[in-house]
Amino acid sequence: MRKAALAFIFVTVALDMLALGITAPVLPKLVLGFEGGDSASAAAIFGVFGTVFAAMQFLFAPALGALSDRFGRRPVVLLSNLGLGLDYVFMALAPTVRWLFVGRVISGICSASISIPSAYIADVTPPERRAAGYGLLSAAFGLGFVIGPAVGGLLGSVSTRLPFWVCAGLSLANFSYGLLVLPESLPAERRAAFDWRRANPVGALALLREHAQVLGLAAVIFLAAVAHEVQPSMWVLYTDYRYHWDDRTVGLTLAAVGIGSALVGAGLVRAVVARLGERRTLLLGLACGATGFAIYGMASEGWMFFAGLPIVSLWGLSGPSAQSLITQRMDPSEQGRLQGAIAGLQGVAHMIGPGLFTASFAAFVGPRFDWKLPGAPFLLAAALLVASLAQAWRATRGAAAVA
Repeated sequence: MRKAALAFIFVTVALDMLALGITAPVLPKLVLGFEGGDSASAAAIFGVFGTVFAAMQFLFAPALGALSDRFGRRPVVLLSNLGLGLDYVFMALAPTVRWLFVGRVISGICSASISIPSAYIADVTPPERRAAGYGLLSAAFGLGFVIGPAVGGLLGSVSTRLPFWVCAGLSLANFSYGLLVLPESLPAERRAAFDWRRANPVGALALLREHAQVLGLAAVIFLAAVAHEVQPSMWVLYTDYRYHWDDRTVGLTLAAVGIGSALVGAGLVRAVVARLGERRTLLLGLACGATGFAIYGMASEGWMFFAGLPIVSLWGLSGPSAQSLITQRMDPSEQGRLQGAIAGLQGVAHMIGPGLFTASFAAFVGPRFDWKLPGAPFLLAAALLVASLAQAWRATRGAAAVA
C-alpha cells in the first residue's frame, strides 16, 4: 500500500510540474504579444505576474493544508488539479492581458496545493523512510523542470496558445487519474477540525512558533528557498553577461540542473540518509549548495561554472532531509497545516528572492562601482545557505543521537 501510494503521488506531482514547466517559456511571449512587442512594458507586467502568483501561494497554502487535515488529502489534490485544468483552458482563451492576469491568480491559488503531497508522504511513510519519499518528490520536480520547458518551447513554436491547451489536457488527465486510483492517505480518526483562525498565513506562522525545533527547521527551509530563487532569476542574465552563452547552452545547463536534481532525489537521498542519517545529510546538502553557488559566483570562465553543476545538484540532499525531520516533530493530524505553513514561507521567499538577486546584480555590474562583481547574486545565495547551514546545525543538535 505504501509503495503504491508513493507511486500515485509521484505521478501526480510529476504531471503538475510538467504542466507548469510547459508554460514557462511561452507565458512571457504571450504577454509580449498583448503589449504589442513593447519589451519594457511586458517585463514589468510579467514581474507583477510572478509576484502575484507567489502571493496567492502564500495566502492560500495554509488554508488548503488545513482543509486537507479536515477532509483528507485526496479531495484537495483532486479539486486543485481540476481547477488547474479549467484555468489553463481559461488562459488559452484569454483575449487580453487582464484576463490572462486573472488566470494567473487562479493558477496561483490552485498551485498552492503543492504542499499537500508532502503531507501525503508523512501520512503513508514511517519516519525512518520519509527522507526517501521526499526524495521522490524532489525527483518529480526535477523531471518537470527538465521536460516541461523543452516541450513548451517546441509547442510554442507552433502557437503561443497551444502549450496552455496541452497543460489543460495534462491537468485534467491528472484529475482523472487521481479520481480513479489515488487512495486517501489520512484516516478519518486522524483528521482535525478546520479553524479559520489557524488556516491563514498568520495562524500558520503561529503554529511554527509553538514548537521551537519546528520553527528552527522552518527557518532553514526559508533561507534555502530564498537562495534557490537566484537560479530562475539570474541564470540567463548572468551567463549571458559573463560567458556570452547562446540559448542552446543555457538550455542544456538548465536541463543538467534538472537531471541532477532528479538523480539525487530518486536514487541518492535514500543511500546517503541510510549511511549518514538525516541530520548529517541535511548539513552535507546545505554545504554542497553553498560551495556550488560560491563556484558559480567566482567562475571567470564557462568551464569553471560547469564544474559547480554537480556540486549544486548535491544540494538536493538537504530538502528531503529537512522535510523528514520537521514532520517528525508534529502530530499526524497537523501535517497538512504544517506543510501549508512551509509552503506559505516558500511563497514569501519567492516574492523576496527575485528582487533581491536582480538588484544585487544590477548594483555590481552598473556604474555605481568602479569595480565589477557580476557573481554577487550567487555569492549572496551562498551566504544565505551558510546561514541556513548554521541554523540547521543549531536546530537539529538534539536529533544528533537519533538522526
